[in-house]
Amino acid sequence: MKVSSTPINDVKILEPQVFGDKRGYFWETFRDDWFREHVADVSFVQENQSLSSRGTLRGMHCQTQQPQGKLVRVISGEVFDVVIDLRRPSPSFGKCFTIQLSAKNGLQLWVPPGFAHGFYVTSSSAELVYKCTDYYAPQFEQSVLWSDTDLAINWPINDKETLKLSEKDRNGVMFKDAIFF
Repeated sequence: MKVSSTPINDVKILEPQVFGDKRGYFWETFRDDWFREHVADVSFVQENQSLSSRGTLRGMHCQTQQPQGKLVRVISGEVFDVVIDLRRPSPSFGKCFTIQLSAKNGLQLWVPPGFAHGFYVTSSSAELVYKCTDYYAPQFEQSVLWSDTDLAINWPINDKETLKLSEKDRNGVMFKDAIFF
């Protein structure tokens, strides 16, 4: 696997080495010792999978206590993936990073604890799988408003689509009012 840095410190892109032939392909999606050595020395305690239809926007989510690091990948379809640095002492505090993740490109995104994460589905549907470094704790959930103009996220939303949002995401907190790390 190849690791690439991003403009935000500690956020990494992982690109698999794919072995393919006429029968299909094989790639290693995760290996604990390699990940600890090349990306982050963390343990994963939970893995989640979600299915969303075109036009669904989920985010920008984090937990204010028990913050979760996430290793995110798409196993079908394509998404526009976004992270926001909520780590107050970070030189990239308040900055966003975006990337297209898809089953076709096989890229994975490492999102350390202290970030809000979200995505917008650009294909007919998309399935995401993500490993987490801490357990889901709904009592500590925070949703930062995805459309906050202070964040200036250039979402690729098609005006012809009906944006699909949960009530929680529709009523997220403004960045300036968020709980930071």
